[in-house]
Amino acid sequence: MRPSTFSLTRLLLFSSMFISVGSANALAATPKKADVPAKVVAKRKATSATSNASYLSSTSEQFEVTSKHVPHGAVVTIGQKLLSQAPAGTNPLKTLAQLPGIMFQSAEPQGIDIWSNQVFMHGFQQQQIGMTLDGMPLGEQTVRNYNGLNTIQAISSENVSRIVVSQSAGAESVAATNNLGGSFDYVSRDPSHKLGGTINQGFGSYGNFHTFVRGDSGDLNSSGTRFYASYMRQDGQIWKGTGDQFMQQVNAKFLQPIGESSSISAFFDWADLHQFSTADASPEVLNNVGYNVANYYNGKQSGLQQAINAANGQYPSSFSKLQDPADSAYYDAVLNTVDTFGGIKAHMQITNNLTWDTTAYGHGESNQTTWTTPYYPSPNGSPLSELVKEPSIRRFGIISQAHYNIAHNDISGGVWYENNHYQSPMYAYSMPNIVNGQLTSALPDPLGHWSDPFAKIYNQTYNTNTFTAFVQDTYRVLPNLALHFGFKSVLATTNVGNGYINDDYYGSGANITSGVGLTTSKPFLPHISADWHFLKHHELFFDISENVHTYAQSGYKLSASPFAISQTAFDAGRNSFRPETDWTYAAGYRYSSQIVGASVYAYRTNFNNRLQQVTSGSAVNPISTVSNVGGVTMNGVDAAITIMPIKNLAFTNSVSYNHATYDDNLVEAGVSYHTRGKQIINYPRFMYKTRLSYDWKGLTAYVDASYTGKRNYSYVGDVKVPAYWMTNLGIQYNLAKLPYFQKSVGFVKDMTLNLSVTNIQNNRYIATMGENGNPLSISRGAMDFQSMLVGAPRMFFGSISTNF
Repeated sequence: MRPSTFSLTRLLLFSSMFISVGSANALAATPKKADVPAKVVAKRKATSATSNASYLSSTSEQFEVTSKHVPHGAVVTIGQKLLSQAPAGTNPLKTLAQLPGIMFQSAEPQGIDIWSNQVFMHGFQQQQIGMTLDGMPLGEQTVRNYNGLNTIQAISSENVSRIVVSQSAGAESVAATNNLGGSFDYVSRDPSHKLGGTINQGFGSYGNFHTFVRGDSGDLNSSGTRFYASYMRQDGQIWKGTGDQFMQQVNAKFLQPIGESSSISAFFDWADLHQFSTADASPEVLNNVGYNVANYYNGKQSGLQQAINAANGQYPSSFSKLQDPADSAYYDAVLNTVDTFGGIKAHMQITNNLTWDTTAYGHGESNQTTWTTPYYPSPNGSPLSELVKEPSIRRFGIISQAHYNIAHNDISGGVWYENNHYQSPMYAYSMPNIVNGQLTSALPDPLGHWSDPFAKIYNQTYNTNTFTAFVQDTYRVLPNLALHFGFKSVLATTNVGNGYINDDYYGSGANITSGVGLTTSKPFLPHISADWHFLKHHELFFDISENVHTYAQSGYKLSASPFAISQTAFDAGRNSFRPETDWTYAAGYRYSSQIVGASVYAYRTNFNNRLQQVTSGSAVNPISTVSNVGGVTMNGVDAAITIMPIKNLAFTNSVSYNHATYDDNLVEAGVSYHTRGKQIINYPRFMYKTRLSYDWKGLTAYVDASYTGKRNYSYVGDVKVPAYWMTNLGIQYNLAKLPYFQKSVGFVKDMTLNLSVTNIQNNRYIATMGENGNPLSISRGAMDFQSMLVGAPRMFFGSISTNF
């Protein structure tokens, strides 16, 4: 399982320096508005998006560190140019993984397989990172998101203007109740002032096709009324086994300016996603069978026959060495989901010093997540049945914030309210049988809609009301020194009812939580920070904040939710349930010039009442308990440097070290497991990243490489996943830079060819871990528990994109 090493990667590694991206906001020193002429004030408003930005390099593709009204510790922005260099249709979160301290994993190179997507930042997983789009909450980034939607289902990557990453746990204003580990704020692009559009056609390995078309209306009148509408279609095959990964999406945005500084805008999203998932793997499968074990589905009767044979104990010969051959492959595993999401925002400049922003939004989702079980036979005699989880979401909310600038103070405050109605039922559907070589009924389409279940397995209905409020002030003691204080209040109540559980499936005496509720109330969550530009190009900052994560929700035994357990377990643990909280302390130094950008970002996090999925037994009911694993202490540092020795050449290197260990031993079923002092599961202690890029006229070329250290698979650390290298290469050329092209096709602004290769070394490695929870130890079945996904092999991608 040892990965090979690419020679270029070695060259970049040994020639690099250990210093980082990660820094505080660059607070531009500005005089009071009262002392500035009105024309200058208006000009600053028009250019505020860039005038307060300090770049780590002179090239437009590099990360930037932005300054808003309030310092939020480490804030880094990634723009559309860097996003566009990835293969067409790539999940923007994968691009974010180039930042130090962030790890993104997926079983395929574009990061569009929702089942396998996994993102961590400084030891916190995606469920503990706030996600918003234009300020609207996207909820927890899980495969069955109970209070939002996955980022790729919220907006097409081509419509993302930038992503603002807050690496500390502050940001009082963010509309999230899970941002223990920071936040990712997606900002959608505005409609263009000129009539035009974009066409992007991508292609790649395993039948990958990505089509994106957008049309911009341009200014429709003198006031600047404008809009755009886009359609995206992504289609391809999973690289291991048989199955489509299909998604189509419609986005639209409308913008109506009001006067010089106010506006009303609306954003709409519709996403229709249908995906096969690659088979989960266990250490035992990888060691004894290999990396290429796939599910039995092949779209033909022969695939169903293999699954039926396995259910009857007749396994493929390669499974003969396995202790658990029944769970090593299933017939299929599929995700079908449809989302409708959008909002209307009013931005009002009340006076020169007072602005008011209000957003109303809504979201609806229907979902069918399926897998074929060999443990629950169909009434027609087939040993298989299709288990289909069918969660649905209906939520609406409103966000209102005001910002007031007076003397040396930037003061703001606001509220957020959301009501979320979530249902999480699961049903069983009949699968065809094969008798004397003949199908008893037609093969079902796994990507189609299932109807007429023969059994209801479980159900719960959740209703959650969330209210948050914040107040904050940044006081500029000196033009180059800013102090910040603010606090956030959280009140969230979840009630769960309509509980039902099928004794025939779970066994006699089983029960499920119902008719109960829990409230998270934190009236005072402080945030204190400071930012000091003490010399030209030099900056120091610190950031201290407390935050809370409200209780999660999900289907029975599917997540670390106190509701996703039996009624008996809930009643026994109700008095001990506590919401997850943390204190984060961060400090850093940053140097920025036209040739070098460097910084060091150090942090300490005390994470309390960590709720975690603790798993034992087979994959039939993989999540057996939800345990409070006690406290986790994280001490870490990010360090990096970006060097620009000549114009348009940038060389970035970063290193991340995260010492995140459990404070206590874990007790399960009366047995104590030695987890104290062990590194947390699924996240490495060490990561290294490097990127070399060069722009020349219309040509852009880059190579990036990353090293991901070993990770703990089991809680006690007796099963680890080895470290691996990953290297990618890309090249772009804009034909519109050619004089002949400009003369011949004048209406085309640019036409860009993009070619890229992912996983150049063709390494075998483990990507996602813990998608089904994590095992305690080898003694509790860690070796044959399937909760790993193998990373994709080398793949090739290309695209042609035109703006006109």
